[in-house]
Amino acid sequence: MFDKGKVLGGIFIFLLCASLPFLFVPAKQKDMPELKLPEKEKACIEERLFMREKHMRLLSLLRDEKVRHGERFYKSRDGRVFEVDLSGTCMRCHERKEEFCDRCHGYMGVKPDCFFCHNYRRTGT
Repeated sequence: MFDKGKVLGGIFIFLLCASLPFLFVPAKQKDMPELKLPEKEKACIEERLFMREKHMRLLSLLRDEKVRHGERFYKSRDGRVFEVDLSGTCMRCHERKEEFCDRCHGYMGVKPDCFFCHNYRRTGT
């Protein structure tokens, strides 16, 4: 019982180190960017939460289905059918990469590799 001070000191240092990430959180974190659907559309190919969480998996799945299996159409959960075409389907609605893709990808700190092959067409601006 002569090491009581050392044990308590060690516990204190451990708790201090474990709490550092919570103590130095910026006062105001950036809010998640709000993305708007184009005026001409009422919904994306899937619901908002699904697209927010799983759109990259969906894009990979659609790419594989089209390239490897020849599936040219995708039927969404609500029964709507879309052509599997990133440039013609996705980019037709989400015309401005800076206002749509870059906002979320910048917020999340990710760099997608879609745009090595797929180029956004310029739309008047």
